[in-house]
Amino acid sequence: MNTDATPQQQSTGPTTDWWTEAVIYQIYPRSFADANGDGIGDLPGITARLDHFVELGVDAVWLSPFYPSPQADAGYDVADYRDVDPLFGRLADADRLIAEAHARRLRVIVDLVPNHTSSAHRWFTAALAAAPGSPERARYVFRDGLGPDGDQPPNDWTSVFGGPAWTRVTEPDGRPGQWYLHLFDPGQPDLNWDNPEVRAEFLDVLRFWLDRGVDGFRVDVAHGLIKQADLANWQEPQEILSGSEVDKPRPPMWDQDGVHEVYRDWRRLLDSYDGQRILVAEAWVEPAERLARYVRPDEMHQAFNFEYLTASWTAPAQYAVITRSLEATDAVGAPTTWVLSNHDVVRHASRLGLPVGTPRPNGIGIGDPQPDAALGLRRARAATLLMLALPGSAYLYQGEELGLPEHMTLPDEVRQDPTWERSGHTERGRDGCRVPIPWEADAPSYGFGPTDASWLPQPPSWAEYALDRQLDVPGSTYELYRTALRLRREHGLGRGSLYWLASGDEVVSFRNGDVTVLTNFGAMPVPVPAGAQVLHASAPLPDDGTVGQDVTVWFRPA
Repeated sequence: MNTDATPQQQSTGPTTDWWTEAVIYQIYPRSFADANGDGIGDLPGITARLDHFVELGVDAVWLSPFYPSPQADAGYDVADYRDVDPLFGRLADADRLIAEAHARRLRVIVDLVPNHTSSAHRWFTAALAAAPGSPERARYVFRDGLGPDGDQPPNDWTSVFGGPAWTRVTEPDGRPGQWYLHLFDPGQPDLNWDNPEVRAEFLDVLRFWLDRGVDGFRVDVAHGLIKQADLANWQEPQEILSGSEVDKPRPPMWDQDGVHEVYRDWRRLLDSYDGQRILVAEAWVEPAERLARYVRPDEMHQAFNFEYLTASWTAPAQYAVITRSLEATDAVGAPTTWVLSNHDVVRHASRLGLPVGTPRPNGIGIGDPQPDAALGLRRARAATLLMLALPGSAYLYQGEELGLPEHMTLPDEVRQDPTWERSGHTERGRDGCRVPIPWEADAPSYGFGPTDASWLPQPPSWAEYALDRQLDVPGSTYELYRTALRLRREHGLGRGSLYWLASGDEVVSFRNGDVTVLTNFGAMPVPVPAGAQVLHASAPLPDDGTVGQDVTVWFRPA
C-alpha cells in the first residue's frame, strides 16, 4: 500500500479523443431484448431499447456477435462476417440500429472474431474438400499427425474449452487424414494468420462494417492470432491468460510478437476513416507491460484490463493493480480501460460474494459453493463506484446496472456453453451470466420479450431486479449507476488524473480532480473529513458520517 504523505500522480495521457474516457455498455444480443417473442434477443429488440442507454448515461454500446453462425459457441463461431444471423434479424436491422444509435449520439462497436471461423464457413468447407498442401487448407492450421499412421495429434495443445485442441479430418477419399487446430471448440478452426489471403480478407471485413457506420471493433482473442512457428509442445494446462510473470515463458499459442503487425495494418485502415473509429483488444495478457503493447500509438486504442477484473477484493491488491495498470498504459500514452464483468466471467455481484482469495470460478451451479448474495451486491456496488472514479474508459456488462447476480441454480441440462460438455461436466461454464435480463417485474419473461419464451430460464428471484422496480427508487442499484455516470461526466473523472492519498492497509483513497474517493475494505469504520460534501456513496452512510466496510464514497473535501 502507499502510505507516503506525498500524493502520487498518474495521468491517463491524451484527453481529446472520445474513447479515452468513454463508458461503454456491452450488449449480449441474445439476452438483451426479444422483439419477436421467440425467446432469443434480437437487433430490433435492442433498437427498441436504445433510450435505456441514453437515460443510463453511457457513451457507446458494444454488441457481441450477431453474424450467421451454427451457434456452437453462442455466435463466436462465425460462418459469414458480412451478414446478420436470422436469429437476430437482417442486415437492414443492423443498419437501422446503427442509425438510431447515432441519432441518440451513441456510438456502436461490433465484435470481430479473427482467430477462428466457424467450421460452417465456406473457407473451411473448401478446405475439407481440398487436398493436403492446397491453398484452401493453407488458410487454416492443418498438420499431419504423429505416429506411423498419423493417428496422434501434431502436438500436445489442449482446448480452452477442455479436451484436445486438434481434430482429425476424413479426406475426400474416405481415409483418415490431417488434423486441424482449434484452440476453442472443434466448430471453431483456427485461421492461419501467416497467410496473406487471411490478412486481406479481414481488412475487407473491416471495410464492410466501417462503410456501414460502425464506430469500432472489439477484437475477440486478440492475443491469439499468431502461433509460434514450430507449434512446440506446451506441457502445461491450457489457459487463455498469457503468463503472469515477466520472465515466464509465453505459451506458444498466445501473445506472440507477430500479432502486432496485424493490428498496425488495421489501425492504418481505421485512421483513413473519419469519426475516430476504434479497436478494442480482448487480450488476456499479463503482466500489464505486455498488455500495454497492444495499445501503442500505432496499434489498438483500448485493451480490456483483465488483471483488474480478476484482482482480489483487498486494499493492497486493488492499489497494486490500479498502480500497475496506469503506469503501464501511461508508458505508451494510452488510457487505461477498466472492467468488472462481461459475458465470459461470473457476474461481479456474485463473484465478490465468495470468500476473498477464492479462485475465480468458471461458472457456479447447483451443488457448488454459493456466494453470499447480500455481501456480493454490497461489494459490487462499492467496486463499481471505485472503478467509475478512475481515470480512463470503463465497460459495463448488461444487467450489472440492475445488480444482477449470476444465475447459480441454472439446471445443468439446459446449459449450452461448450465448456460444460468438453470439461467432462467439471466446469459449469458461462451460461449463468448470459441469462436474459429483466425489464418489468410482472411481465412475461420479465419484459425480455412479449412471451414467456427465454432461451435460458430466468430465476424467479429476478423480479426484484427488474428495471421497473428500481427506476427512480432512491438507493436502488440502477439509480446508483445512473447517478455515478452523471457525476463522472460532470466532474471529468474519466479524463482526470489520480493522486494517491495516504491510507492504511484496509483503505484505498485517491483524489481525481475535485473529487476524493475512499473505499473501506476493513471492519473498522473510517471517518469522512469534517465538513466534506458527500457526492455519492455505494451504501447509506450512518449519521456519524463514517464509511463502513465494503463501501465506497465520493466527496469534496471542505
